Amino acid sequence: MKQLLFIILVLFCMPSIIGQETEKLGVKKDSVVDSKYREDQFYASVTYNLLGKKPNNVSQSGFSSGFHIGFIRDMPINKRRNIAIGIGLGLSTNSYNQNILISEENNTLNYELINSDVTFSKNKFTTYLIEIPIEFRWRTSTATEYDFWRIYTGIKLGYVVHNSSKFRGLPNDIKLSNIDNVNAIQYGLTLSAGYSNVNFHLYYALNSIFDNDTKLTDSGEIVDMTAFKIGLIFYIL
Repeated sequence: MKQLLFIILVLFCMPSIIGQETEKLGVKKDSVVDSKYREDQFYASVTYNLLGKKPNNVSQSGFSSGFHIGFIRDMPINKRRNIAIGIGLGLSTNSYNQNILISEENNTLNYELINSDVTFSKNKFTTYLIEIPIEFRWRTSTATEYDFWRIYTGIKLGYVVHNSSKFRGLPNDIKLSNIDNVNAIQYGLTLSAGYSNVNFHLYYALNSIFDNDTKLTDSGEIVDMTAFKIGLIFYIL
């Protein structure tokens, strides 16, 4: 339900994005030039989520998606206003389809690889975060043109407000929420680059999804997986 809400919010933002394309050849409608203009203060992003540093025999399956929305305060630092610092606040949901089964027995969490002979239709781990993006921004914008090249790079800090694990298969379904082994603080490097409304977006995590005490029950191998996200980001003035 929460992931559906993020999809709806992203779709809600799309008319504003598309509406910008209808303006006259990249020139803003307002006839009055705003010498104190700011750029790209709302964003919506869709990503494909990959797992790094996977333990042996751990693999991903299906489509692991991420949905991200938020607001960034654009603060130009030069006279031309094409170089800026951005600090914002956003929401994010991220799913990871993989073959580590998380279960609980006698108040103890178990992390086990799903055997190849086990029949299942879903095994997904999901996180929901409040995020603070901090960016250094370079672009070719002017006070009257909104179609421009941009390169934004920085760091994103995230706080996990909720997480869940869902297994749907035999012999029975398993659903867990607010797993203690998840690192509450997530952070990583970001890069967004492109022209006009179409921009590529990358996120490279600098810490693991789970804490250092998380180990596979059968092998004792540490589960220190990290997230790598690649996708598209749309900016709205």
